[in-house]
Amino acid sequence: MKKSIMVFLILFYIIIPAQVLAKKEIPILVYHFIDEYKGIGSKELYVTPESFEEQVRYLRDQGYTLLTFEQWEDIHKVEKPIFITFDDGYKNNLNAYEIYQKLQTPYFKPRGTIFVISDFIGWANRLSEEEMKMLSDSGLISIQSHTATHPDLTKLEVLENELADSKAKIQAITKKPVIALAYPYGNFNSKIVEETKKYYKFGLTTTPTLYKETGLKDELYLLPRIYVKYSTTLDEFAGLLKK
Repeated sequence: MKKSIMVFLILFYIIIPAQVLAKKEIPILVYHFIDEYKGIGSKELYVTPESFEEQVRYLRDQGYTLLTFEQWEDIHKVEKPIFITFDDGYKNNLNAYEIYQKLQTPYFKPRGTIFVISDFIGWANRLSEEEMKMLSDSGLISIQSHTATHPDLTKLEVLENELADSKAKIQAITKKPVIALAYPYGNFNSKIVEETKKYYKFGLTTTPTLYKETGLKDELYLLPRIYVKYSTTLDEFAGLLKK
């Protein structure tokens, strides 16, 4: 009897609390082009609409909740949170939006974040102001900043235009707060982090790992992201979620 009680106490005070307090490992994925590859640019930056739909369908079937950064606190409320991001604001990201609409159900609301380069808005292969507003108003897509001109921020002395002006321009279009910045090329340093904190609540890198809450200073400005590539199979995609 005493041995049984001892085993129970060990389970209760050691194992169970450890499970309760265990921090979630949260995937933050990054895409660029959602389109067929036509021989221009880096093939690995493309994900075909067919593959993207297969991946989102997998997330739906596996019980993931797709969030945007406005919903950051929900990482503590849902069982399997995940963030899908798109860099540069390409017009073919509309393909992702159409897939989201197709796969949406009363129980599954796919969401994503597009990080646009504000000075490139309206270019031939980039989202227009009207498209950005439509996406933002849909409730499925959050529009955030990828700076004004996509420079390597670590090589600049003055950052106000890239950080503050890009934020203001995007907010003027969407009429919604811009709270997250994706660092161009994933490059950052302590100065970049300090400047980013003046204007944004989140800073995103391309450090290829899962996010795990640690409580360390500035961790929300060092958020890691994992690339999804043209060659990524569905099995490999599933593996990225547990990297």
